[in-house]
Amino acid sequence: MTQLSHDDLGSVQEMHADCEAAVRALPTAAPSLRYEDYPRDTPKSEIQITEAATRIANALQLHLD
Repeated sequence: MTQLSHDDLGSVQEMHADCEAAVRALPTAAPSLRYEDYPRDTPKSEIQITEAATRIANALQLHLD
């Protein structure tokens, strides 16, 4: 007996209910992309290069100076 690809789907009513539940779970609005809504400038984190990393980089001829 051959199983059709759509045999495991729920009923139309179940799938409709799933779609409605998914829509209710979505956020109401997308976040803003305007600069005015995020005026603060966040500081960049410092990258520290250890002595061991410097030795490895120099051994690979990658100069971190």
